[in-house]
Amino acid sequence: MLAAWYEKHGAAREVLRVGEQPDPVPGRGEVRVRLRASAVNPSDVKARAGSRPVIPPRVIPNSDGAGEIDRVGPGVPRRRLGQRVWVYNGQWQRPSGTSAQYIALPAAQALPLAGKVSYEQGACLGIPVMTAHRCLFADGPIRGMTVLVTGGAGVVGHYAVQLARWAGARVIATVSSPEKAAHARKGGAHATIDYRTENVAERIDALTGGNGVDRVIDVDLAVNLPAYERVLRPAAVIATYAAAAVQDSVLPSRLRSRNVTVRMVFVYTMPDAAKRKAIADIAHWTAGGRPQFAIAARFPLAEAAAAHETVESGKKIGHVILDIP
Repeated sequence: MLAAWYEKHGAAREVLRVGEQPDPVPGRGEVRVRLRASAVNPSDVKARAGSRPVIPPRVIPNSDGAGEIDRVGPGVPRRRLGQRVWVYNGQWQRPSGTSAQYIALPAAQALPLAGKVSYEQGACLGIPVMTAHRCLFADGPIRGMTVLVTGGAGVVGHYAVQLARWAGARVIATVSSPEKAAHARKGGAHATIDYRTENVAERIDALTGGNGVDRVIDVDLAVNLPAYERVLRPAAVIATYAAAAVQDSVLPSRLRSRNVTVRMVFVYTMPDAAKRKAIADIAHWTAGGRPQFAIAARFPLAEAAAAHETVESGKKIGHVILDIP
C-alpha cells in the first residue's frame, strides 16, 4: 500500500516519507478499512514533532479518516464488508494511522458513515467532534443553558457551536476577526465577541442580561479565564481541551466558592461510556442535524509534509485533508 510515515521526530519535510508499506491484515475483532480521506489534526503534527514517542519501526501518522471496510478479522460479522465508515483514534498507542491506503483497527473504531456525508467530511468526525461532544455533555444536558465557546471559529470550537445549538443551548462564541465571527455565526452561534477589540465580560453581561454563562468550552484556559471569570454562573462548568499551560497555572480559589467545575478533556482517553454516547449522538446529528464541515485545504497523500505544514502554520479556518489515491 501507499503510505506516509516517519521514523524519527523532526520537521515535516525532513522526516516524512511517502512510499510502499506492507498491506495490514486485520486480527481478531478488527476490520481493515480502505481509506479514502485522512484528516491532519494538530495532535498529529505535534506527535511528529516530538510530543509522543515514535513507535518502532515507523509511525504512519493521523488519527482520523474515512473509507470502506474491505476485510474483516475473526469474530467480526461479514455483513460489515463494504460498509462506509469513519474511524477515530487510528494512531493512538499504535504505529499505523490513517495516512495510508489501508488501516486495520478494532471494529468498534470504525463507525457507519451517513450516506449524505462524504469521505472527506467523514474524516473530520473523530478528534474534533468527539472532543466538542465530551466538553459539552460530560456534565449533563445543556438545553436552555447559555454556552460560551472560546475560539468559536477553531476546528473544535466550530463543532462545539453546532452541537450546542443542536442540543438546545444559547451559544456565544469568542473570535479574533470579522472573518472568524462570520464563520462562527454560520455554524450557529447566536452572538460573537471579538476578544481583540471588545471587553468579553461586558459583552456577555449585555447579551445575557447580567445572568452570565452556564458552560464554557475553552481552547486556552490559562489565557482566557480572566476575560470571562466574573460572568460564570454559580455551579458553572468549564471544559478545557487544548492548552497545556493550565497545568502549570493556579486556578483562583474564588471558583471553588461558586462551585465552579473545571473539567480537563483529552479525547484519546475518554471513558468508554462517553465514547459510546458521542458516537450515538454523532450518528443522530449527521443523519438529521445538517452538520457543517469546514475544509480549509486538501492535499494528495504524496504531499503529506505540505499538509502538516499547513496545520502548523495556524493560517486556516477548518480542516486539512489528505486525499488517499
